[in-house]
Amino acid sequence: MSNKNLLKNAKLNKKDEFYTQLADIEKEFVNYRTQFKGKVVYCNADDPFESNFFKYLASNFNFLGLKKLIATSYAGSPITGRQLSLFDMEGTKSKKKKEPIKISIEEVKDFNKDGAIDISDVEYLLKNNKNSAVPLEGDGDFRSDECIKILKEADIIVTNPPFSLFREYITQLEKYNKKFLIIGNTNAITYKETFALIKKNKMRTGYTNFNVGMFFVVPNSWVKYHHIDNNGNKLARVSTSCWFTNLDVKKHTEDIILYKTYKGNVIEYPKYENYNAIDVSKVADIPIDYRGLMGVPITFIDKYNPKQFEIIGLGISNSGKEIGVKPYKPKHKKYRKEIQKRGAVDGDLYLMKNGEVTVPYARIIIKNRKL
Repeated sequence: MSNKNLLKNAKLNKKDEFYTQLADIEKEFVNYRTQFKGKVVYCNADDPFESNFFKYLASNFNFLGLKKLIATSYAGSPITGRQLSLFDMEGTKSKKKKEPIKISIEEVKDFNKDGAIDISDVEYLLKNNKNSAVPLEGDGDFRSDECIKILKEADIIVTNPPFSLFREYITQLEKYNKKFLIIGNTNAITYKETFALIKKNKMRTGYTNFNVGMFFVVPNSWVKYHHIDNNGNKLARVSTSCWFTNLDVKKHTEDIILYKTYKGNVIEYPKYENYNAIDVSKVADIPIDYRGLMGVPITFIDKYNPKQFEIIGLGISNSGKEIGVKPYKPKHKKYRKEIQKRGAVDGDLYLMKNGEVTVPYARIIIKNRKL
């Protein structure tokens, strides 16, 4: 199933439950250990019983030096009970049905006296301490007043939020000035809310390679998926997925190594028909000697160093208009619509190649700060 159709299927069927694999979490989190020390961490869009985020953070509570771990569950999740038992906890109202709850952990030690500190000790804590798990009054939606109150207590928010609600989710984090480490669709870079934060250096991609994508556990009801793992979970691959954060990420302090030159290779860098900038089709081909504006692919964000480049804006639709991208020339719009049978949105950057209108995929307009 194509990535585009996968996400469309998720949205149409309200199936936003892409559960992150433990290996992907471990690979990313190991880079932030010192930044988590002494912090209150909140998983506000993951069911703690089903989420590997909670499993990882609870199991590594001491390794990360957490002060407190909070997680809230959302009523109605289609993946049930794959990480922890749902019904054997002190402090919950019902022993017969699942209910949205808040889990709060301030200490993890060898509660079950087996000589090791691991997820089994977390299970023991939840089953024997009525104060560690309590029912929520509402349904656990991250937008509820109840969950926002918990959010205000936290230092760092960690989760895989519903892709269809990403705009609303990131806006909430910005409103309450929260540190975060979350997963999102790479195309979210082009969202107005997200791009504004990236431009201000208030949001960046994480350590995991931007182009790798990830496999996610999906509900058993899904008919189309990639494969089934050794535990019987259905997995779907979302190639356009990555980590977003406002924590420190070392690679974003390092210059992109440039080796190509504009001088002597002008033909490789055509100018847009409706904006005074050159098109650079690959990040690796950014010319080392060009002083003007350049349009680069959104993959640039994964290597972006604010001290090396300035982001001017985004060359698509209304965002393009805001930075001065001119409308289509009438003859080019007509050609685009009638001959090429394609959309012609004013604000989109376009080129003329061999007499044909060429519209590159979303371009970020940048300028080299060091020239």
